[in-house]
Amino acid sequence: MATGFNRRQFLQTAAAAGVSSPLAGAADQPGKLRVGFVGVGGRGRNDLRNLLHTGEVEVRAICDIVESKVVQAQKMVTEAGLAKPAEYSRGPEDYKRMCARDDLDLVFTATPWELHTPVCVAAMKAGKHAATEVPAAISLEECWELVETSERSGRHCVMMENCNYDRVELMVLNMVRQRLFGDLVNARCGYLHDLRAGKFNPKRDVLWRLQHSVRRNADLYPTHGLGPVAQCLNINRGNQFDHLVSMSSKSESLHEYAVETFGADSPRAKLDIALGDVVTSMIRTRDGQTIMVTHDTNTPHPYSRDYLLQGTKGIVRKYPAAKIYIDGRSPKHEWEDLIENYATEYEHPLWRDLRERAKGSGHGGMDFIEAYRLVHCLRHGDPPDMDVYDAAALSAVTELSEQSIANRSRTVDFPDFTRGAWMRRKPLGIVRA
Repeated sequence: MATGFNRRQFLQTAAAAGVSSPLAGAADQPGKLRVGFVGVGGRGRNDLRNLLHTGEVEVRAICDIVESKVVQAQKMVTEAGLAKPAEYSRGPEDYKRMCARDDLDLVFTATPWELHTPVCVAAMKAGKHAATEVPAAISLEECWELVETSERSGRHCVMMENCNYDRVELMVLNMVRQRLFGDLVNARCGYLHDLRAGKFNPKRDVLWRLQHSVRRNADLYPTHGLGPVAQCLNINRGNQFDHLVSMSSKSESLHEYAVETFGADSPRAKLDIALGDVVTSMIRTRDGQTIMVTHDTNTPHPYSRDYLLQGTKGIVRKYPAAKIYIDGRSPKHEWEDLIENYATEYEHPLWRDLRERAKGSGHGGMDFIEAYRLVHCLRHGDPPDMDVYDAAALSAVTELSEQSIANRSRTVDFPDFTRGAWMRRKPLGIVRA
């Protein structure tokens, strides 16, 4: 793989074309993308399954601290007709030994959050591209570390935000590009998912998630709702998050659940939970739009990402049902069904092309489309849909919201991870498979 790509060249490329760097040799390489995988718990195995389903990868190595999970993942690979990948399970930092291999193009991580940045940094320093589950980083320091490592190495760091590829979100992006909503002025999004049982369930391998709720009062998981909104608002590509204010409710529901489920004298019921039941953040962009972002994983409620986008000519929402209103087109003061009335005209071509292949892949098909785009872009030297600057900007919401809450909801400025290049970078286009 080529290594003669310096920092100045990297920044010039990023500013001019809106990309990190081309995959070294990918445009000339007809073969498959060579992947090393770190973290093959439940989510990791789903990601691995989707990568294999693209038919365009070779999984050369699997890393996990639990050897039985490596074995299970190896079986998935061989059952897909590929050679058995090498095993890396000697300890919590064995991913570094895997990253040092000379036969990998990409290192993909689906570990607990606190390992996302360390794995990505190790991969990029070793000359590999990196892809990570969300969030990409859990602190501003980690956000900057990802950006600076990507710039120095000339390697991509892609945050795998699958909600960008859901049917409604892709359709709305297509509508935005065709200016159906006029000029965008406001958005609403979030992550509203009742995770009380999961946070206390050791069989689901997410007790680490409970520890974040114990330690931090912040929007711990902003990217599922904010990712699609950011793409519609051209964040880092002609627009930018400017500043944020956040507020947290009191923390009651997780404690109450623990008391009712395990008893008032149980260790779980005696945990001091820092995370407020509902964390609400307001973001204003450089272009003047406002975004309300909600984090709620501790209260009982149906799942929602509270997705809403509003412009001068209309409004669209996704939950509890996909509805739209377009001034001069919709019946006056009445919502229309988005899918029934608009899909024929505005279905995103990527969804139209891939919906049959995506069936059964998880989360309604968006997981496969996400994997397809990652592999396609890296193999063909195209810029990924989400690059290191996007990973940093979205992940930064966690610490920024934490700072604002701790300071009585004072305004906090977003760092400019692009160092001004956002003013020259082109918005995402509407692509086909």
